[in-house]
Amino acid sequence: MQDNEALLTAEPTRRQPWNKGKLVGAKPPLRPSHVWSIRTMLQVEGRKRDLALFNLAIDSKLRGCDVVAVRVEDVAPNGYALERATVRQRKTGLPVRFELTDQMRQALDEYLHLAARKPGEFLFTGRHSFARVNHPAICKARR
Repeated sequence: MQDNEALLTAEPTRRQPWNKGKLVGAKPPLRPSHVWSIRTMLQVEGRKRDLALFNLAIDSKLRGCDVVAVRVEDVAPNGYALERATVRQRKTGLPVRFELTDQMRQALDEYLHLAARKPGEFLFTGRHSFARVNHPAICKARR
C-alpha cells in the first residue's frame, strides 16, 4: 500500500528530447570537398547510375522531383549527352536551362550505354525495377 502511494506522489521523470544537442533546422550545404569526395567514391566503386544521378543533381541545381523526372531526350536525344539541356520545373512550370559539364556528360554517356536507355524513357528508373515485376505481393494484388 505504501509503495503505491509512493509511486503516485513521486514526480514523473523527464525524458530527454530526441534532438537535444543536434542541429535543428536547415542543414549547411555540401562543401566542394564533400562533393568531390562523394564523386570519387562513386567512381571507385563503379556505381555508374548513382554517379550520373549525383552529378546531374548537383550540377543542374534542380529539385529532386525534377531530377527523377528527366527523360533521355532531355539530356541525350541522339544517344550522347548534349552540352546544354532544358528541363521544365514541376513546381514553377518554367523551363530551366543548364550546362552539362564534361564530367557529367561522361558519366551520363557511360550510364546510357550500360542501361541501354532509349528516347522516351525516364533517364533514372528504380534500382531494381526488373525485380518488382514478378514480386509475390504484386502478383497477388493483380489477381
